[in-house]
Amino acid sequence: MSLCLPVCLSETQDSPQGEANLQLWDLQSGQLIKALYQKKVDSWCPSWSDDEKISVRSVNNELHFYENNDFNSIANKLHMQKVSDFVLSPGAQPSKVVVYVPGSKGAPSFVRLYQYPVLGGPTAALANKSFFKADRVTMQWNKRASAVLVTASTEVDKTGASYYGEQTLHYLAVNGETALVQLQKSGPIYDVAWSPNSAEFCVVYGFMPAKATVFNLKCDPVFDFGTGPRNAAYYSPQGHILVLAGFGNLRGQMEVWDVKKYKQVSKPQAPDATHFSWCPDGEHVVTATCSPRLRVSNGFKVWHYTGSVLHKWDVAAGSELWEVRWQPFPDGSFPERPVKYQAAPSELGTTQAPPTQAYRPPALRHLPATPSAKLHEEEPPQNMRPGASGEKSLSKSALKNQKKREAKKAAKQELEELQIGQ
Repeated sequence: MSLCLPVCLSETQDSPQGEANLQLWDLQSGQLIKALYQKKVDSWCPSWSDDEKISVRSVNNELHFYENNDFNSIANKLHMQKVSDFVLSPGAQPSKVVVYVPGSKGAPSFVRLYQYPVLGGPTAALANKSFFKADRVTMQWNKRASAVLVTASTEVDKTGASYYGEQTLHYLAVNGETALVQLQKSGPIYDVAWSPNSAEFCVVYGFMPAKATVFNLKCDPVFDFGTGPRNAAYYSPQGHILVLAGFGNLRGQMEVWDVKKYKQVSKPQAPDATHFSWCPDGEHVVTATCSPRLRVSNGFKVWHYTGSVLHKWDVAAGSELWEVRWQPFPDGSFPERPVKYQAAPSELGTTQAPPTQAYRPPALRHLPATPSAKLHEEEPPQNMRPGASGEKSLSKSALKNQKKREAKKAAKQELEELQIGQ
């Protein structure tokens, strides 16, 4: 097990190159393994495979691979100009790596997948996806290391629809399949979360109230949760429960869903929460208000997923809470349990989100309520599987034509991006 310590790079007349500012330490022996030079702040941190047999670091816009923590010799290199970012795959060997190269001079940006140690040659890449409208990307492997989701973002939205740029979501698989994930509502992408089963992923997107949709590996929608005040998605470690939440500038509403039945379990509320995480047992979660995001009302709550608050702790006046973490356990330590819908017993009770009501002036509160138009009409959840809604399922030919239309729409969108890039 190694520890990385970055320090500031200082240059002197005696040492114009500066001192080695990236130090790798062996935590068991306490010995310094290697001191390296790292000038760039972006992507400075080396990455290790789960078994620590392979490590990777970015050097001068290319990737250097080391084996068995031997940093005195480079085992392999990925020769590719202007590599901006990379992510090493999780899980067992063989390790894979996804790399991002930003576009320049009218050329598109692209993301490629490689399997170590096959890194060179025109056919070395397992998959390749090119796209415009990308100033930065976020790349996420699924647990099985069989596919990657790439969120491409721009700093400026040229259409003027948003102050925060544009986002698109792309899918790449190690079998060579690639796709542009078609989102059903315009607006930003707030969060993307892989299910631990590696067969589905959830996307929270669109102008508020935001949509949340689960997609399969064909990038077809499986279930639409409708719209609501949410900007984050959290799967339980076992993958049987999904929490959709609205933190930050939202009120902290959490929607707890049974993933197998797509049935809502509870709807608690954690106002001012800045942190959320699942317990490894898949039964409990913790929400916390931490500094420096918020310096008042710091503390944390431990919940059962049915909405019951089991424990609450507030910091003393004048003190601050900086971080909350669950004790880690190896994968598989806690088996999946059946989902319960009845609230777990608790002395602190539950904090279900109260139903929202329109404001009524005091002079009208004694009168019967009349229906009024809402600024944002929320959409209800719906099952996107063919025939799941109770309606007559489409025939094979109709489904084939529908997929052709969707593919034509995706191709048209990519063509428009190419024309904009040129």
